[in-house]
Amino acid sequence: MILLSAYCAVLLSFASGLLALMMNQRQTLLSISQYTINKLFNGDARCLDWVNKNLEERHFPVFLKQAVFVLLGLSGVFAVIAGLAILLGKGVITDQISLGLPWLPWHVRFDGLSGFFFFIIGIAVCAVSLYGPGYVHSYKENEHPFASLGLFTGLFVAGMLLVLLADDAFMFMIAWELMSVASYFLVAFQHENSANRSASFLYLLMAEIGALAIILGFGVLASFSDGFTFDALRESKLSETWASIAFVLAMLGFGMKAGIVPVHVWLPEAHPVAPSHISALMSGVMLKVALYGLIRFCFDLLGEVHWQWGVVLLILGTVSALGGILYAMMQPNLKRLLAYSSVENIGIIFMVLGLSMIFMANGHPQLAALGFLAALFHAFNHALFKNLLFLGAGIIQHQTHELNIDMMGGLIKGMPQTSKLFLIGCMSISSLPLFNGFVSEWLAFQTALQVDVLDNGVLRSLIPVAAAALALTAALAAACFVKVYGMIFLGQSRSSNAGKAREVKDKGMLAGPALLAGLCFFTGIFPGVIIHLINNVSGQLLGQTMPNDSALGWLWLAPVSAEQASYSPPLVLIGALIAAGVCYWYLRRNPLTVMRRAETWDCGFGGLTPRMQYSCSAFTMPFRRIFAKVWIIDEQISKDMQGAMNQDVAAVHYKLQIQDHSWPRIYQPIAQGVNSLAKQVGRIQTGNIRTYLGYSFATLLILLWVIS
Repeated sequence: MILLSAYCAVLLSFASGLLALMMNQRQTLLSISQYTINKLFNGDARCLDWVNKNLEERHFPVFLKQAVFVLLGLSGVFAVIAGLAILLGKGVITDQISLGLPWLPWHVRFDGLSGFFFFIIGIAVCAVSLYGPGYVHSYKENEHPFASLGLFTGLFVAGMLLVLLADDAFMFMIAWELMSVASYFLVAFQHENSANRSASFLYLLMAEIGALAIILGFGVLASFSDGFTFDALRESKLSETWASIAFVLAMLGFGMKAGIVPVHVWLPEAHPVAPSHISALMSGVMLKVALYGLIRFCFDLLGEVHWQWGVVLLILGTVSALGGILYAMMQPNLKRLLAYSSVENIGIIFMVLGLSMIFMANGHPQLAALGFLAALFHAFNHALFKNLLFLGAGIIQHQTHELNIDMMGGLIKGMPQTSKLFLIGCMSISSLPLFNGFVSEWLAFQTALQVDVLDNGVLRSLIPVAAAALALTAALAAACFVKVYGMIFLGQSRSSNAGKAREVKDKGMLAGPALLAGLCFFTGIFPGVIIHLINNVSGQLLGQTMPNDSALGWLWLAPVSAEQASYSPPLVLIGALIAAGVCYWYLRRNPLTVMRRAETWDCGFGGLTPRMQYSCSAFTMPFRRIFAKVWIIDEQISKDMQGAMNQDVAAVHYKLQIQDHSWPRIYQPIAQGVNSLAKQVGRIQTGNIRTYLGYSFATLLILLWVIS
């Protein structure tokens, strides 16, 4: 029944995509529905009337969109059920499907690791299914047909789920390519914009390069084994050199899809141009599928891990975490900022996975399990709050037609419900207590603080530096999202669209984010529920669970021991409620201290205007001065002069451009080299048939010489 639920999740996502193709086939769908009712319900008149009413030409588009998202939501529900069932059952289920190559049917394996990521995907898909019908209603059918959007959304979700079920290299790569190609079409959905076309091309190019690296990684394992099934790959006997080569290839392939620095450049280009619910799935879920692939490859298929691999992940994760949040802070585009923030959070996960590898290779399996748990817990938390923030960004864009933060402001007045949900997302991603992001980052710090058990002096010096970088990353993330929330929802409106924005009318667009916001708070107060599930994964994959059994209690969280560190979210919540109650009572007791509403003080200037408010560049200026070397900064100030002798300043123009070092240092030289090589190769195209015959003759001679 558990595997059947997993299959149902995949089939329902496929079905949602196929149903979307029926957008222009109303009569065909009507005939199929009538035939089905006649066969199953003996031609029940009430069912026929309901179908005929909903498939009328004026109701058909709305009904079909809702039906597509209902199927997608059911897919998410079955994914959650399957994931929870396998996690609680602590079992492993295998199966074969008569697809694929004649001598290699598809092998399926559903275990704790697959189930945990099934659970993550299911929650995100459920939220998107609530959000989607209202969001896609704004697209014009003749310009952006729902058939293509719905089809590739279904295929995208199905591809991610199949990756988690794959138990052989062929099925894994087919599902991986299905996920990548379907998401390419979703990024290119609004293809009339040049930015969408270039972003989708860049995404597809890097996705295929990453896929090639993954194939080569599987090839290294397969060359030392008897087949392509994961069971055969687990039995491969690799030398340390070949194992390290396979690890580097896997890290490159999966890291490119996950968005690790420096192979992250596709992510801030693709996520902002995709529809917001697709951006949520890509950033919140697809990156986790890449993380799943890396964990499966390194912790499961490769077998023995080496501490040097952990150091590589630790360094890459530290650079990505710190660099990602610094890049995010400089962005005025909301979705681009959120995309760079995903680079930061993926970096944190890589850091803790690196710590897990280091502790495991040095003979400390319990601390390795703690790091593994912290990494998976942060992956779960990131899926929740990043989906919440991207869906919130979609609501803001839907109502204001803006993504530029400098053109917003004051939205809390017209969109109070959205502002509350977005605030929960900002507090969660900023790792504030009582929300889920704090718990996973606290566990990451607790892992790093156990460095004193290591004998290697290099590691004892490196890990505290990484922990300090993690602390700085957390502080910068809080500052970044103070900027985001303050400039979007507080102050005065900076544009007419922002001033006229009101709460979205479709309740489903609020229900999806509300579901995620509730889970962010619930997981922050009762983290033991998720920790218990992840402990099952750790026990199954690593053979070890979190060091302290008391961590499974609902009241206290003590990852190593109560004497070293402990945290009780329920008690913190109770303390916060008591403090809030005391403050409220004190303010209400004395009429002179009662809170009142008044106009913002204008400092005597005679009225506030939006131009007096901070802009993005003004807010981030101190950080830009301190970390100037992190970016390529082009800052220009020009003045328009007037009057006699041009002595009077008429206007001042300020221009700021901030660029990622990766483009000019890595990718532009590669592009120039490829172009130069292409020009050299192009010289052989002379247009002369005799030259081409000469090429063929020379090739034939070389082949005959090689063969003989």
